[in-house]
Amino acid sequence: MTTYDAIVVGAGPNGLVAANHLADAGWSVLVLEAQPEPGGAVRSGRDVHEEFVHDTFSSFYPLAAASPTVRSLRLEEHGLVWRHAPAVVAHAVPDGRWAVLHRDRDVTAANLDDLAPGDGDAWLELCRQWDRIGDQVVGALLTPLPPVRHGLGALLRLPGAGGLGLVRDLLMPVADLGRLRFRGEGPRLLLAGNAAHADIPLSSPGSALFGILLTMLGQTVGFPAPEGGAGRIAAALADRLRSRGGDLVCGAEVTRIDVAGGRVTGVRTGSGERFACRVVVADVIASKLFGGLVPPEDVPARVAAGMRGFQLDPGTVKVDWALSGAVPWARPPSYAPGTVHVADSVDELSRTGQQITGRTVPDSPFLLVGQMTTTDPTRSPAGTESLWAYSHVPQVVERDAGADGLTGRWDEDECERYADRMQERLERLAPGFGSRVIARRVLGPRQFEELDANLVGGAINGGTAQLHQQLVFRPVPGLGRSETGIRGLYLGSASAHPGGGVHGAAGMNAARAALVHERLARAGRLFRR
Repeated sequence: MTTYDAIVVGAGPNGLVAANHLADAGWSVLVLEAQPEPGGAVRSGRDVHEEFVHDTFSSFYPLAAASPTVRSLRLEEHGLVWRHAPAVVAHAVPDGRWAVLHRDRDVTAANLDDLAPGDGDAWLELCRQWDRIGDQVVGALLTPLPPVRHGLGALLRLPGAGGLGLVRDLLMPVADLGRLRFRGEGPRLLLAGNAAHADIPLSSPGSALFGILLTMLGQTVGFPAPEGGAGRIAAALADRLRSRGGDLVCGAEVTRIDVAGGRVTGVRTGSGERFACRVVVADVIASKLFGGLVPPEDVPARVAAGMRGFQLDPGTVKVDWALSGAVPWARPPSYAPGTVHVADSVDELSRTGQQITGRTVPDSPFLLVGQMTTTDPTRSPAGTESLWAYSHVPQVVERDAGADGLTGRWDEDECERYADRMQERLERLAPGFGSRVIARRVLGPRQFEELDANLVGGAINGGTAQLHQQLVFRPVPGLGRSETGIRGLYLGSASAHPGGGVHGAAGMNAARAALVHERLARAGRLFRR
């Protein structure tokens, strides 16, 4: 039986970040991944069309660009190259024009002012407020609870950033914030569309914070994508780990985490191998860790009780297209965006979210669309487009608001019919879209989970991002950190604070906690001598 200082279960970005940090500290580290390649939900390939690179799951990484954790790893030294589209995000407004978020705030403001005079100045004021406090907000979100340093920094800067008025704005529903600050639909759609990346209802408190966060990250760092495909992030992380002496084994599914006397002792794989260790970092969704990999009898009572209320985020249907030409937008945006949001209005966005919460398949799904060749020309032959769109669906379906009678089986037939519904939305904005489709792939909730066991039912954020399951409530009330109540076991997945997104914070928090506890234990042993 081989022994390591630490074993990381899962080679998603959080797991690989944790492994890198532990290896940097001189620990012997083994990463075990069930899939044939590392990356988790950060993978890419040519399985839609041999001449096109498509990202299997995620594509754009503003949180990675802003994350001190990811930046500290210097992945550019391991082959990672970031690419940007001419514009970050675009959203069509009702009259056929576009609200465009450009990395140059003055360009964004001029566009929004053309749509509704006065909104340009209001946008620049929002940017100025973010300039004063944004780095502290990001730092507070991406560090362990309580975020003392960044929290104090935010408090010190708050008076100059708008004081309690800004706090009120961050805590209010994003739909209300848009109406409060802006005259036109353009900036309201940009904020609400970005807020809708999470599953916080747009009419709920706190949705404005997420909308402002993602929109302002788009304004400051953009929505970059890795040159050559999302898998290049995982490849860079794996290369860095191996250069530090860490081991990574794919096709090795961990089926059990062994616990004795309330302490981790090792892990077992489906092939019957057992590895001993002092520490396990689990890049695993909480619902498959507690009572799954960790047997029910070894789960602390408080955690087991809390997990009974654990809530997943919605499922996902994703469609990938290989197009023979650019998307034939009826009225193209002034700057070609990497990301396109498709919804007719903020009210429609709110209604779609309410349908999903009400276990109803949306009749007019909100689409997040990625123009990948526009962002990175290496993704497909010149003059073509590697394109995707995804839409959220309920975890449990009780009715279909559309005419297809979808039941939530999400077999091939249902996924294809929902994909047709999504494609029809694009066709309305881009007449002739269907004639440019060379190949199409549809991934529904079942396929998501088959390709990555953490994406249960197509949930991409490790559990709902709503307030009742964030901060000290993530993944269960009173936890809020990577510690699990089992000595040596740390939760380092999106189920832990701060939640979903490719920022590496959950993995880094887990690795740092393991190192701190090891130092404290060593000091205690020395003291007892």
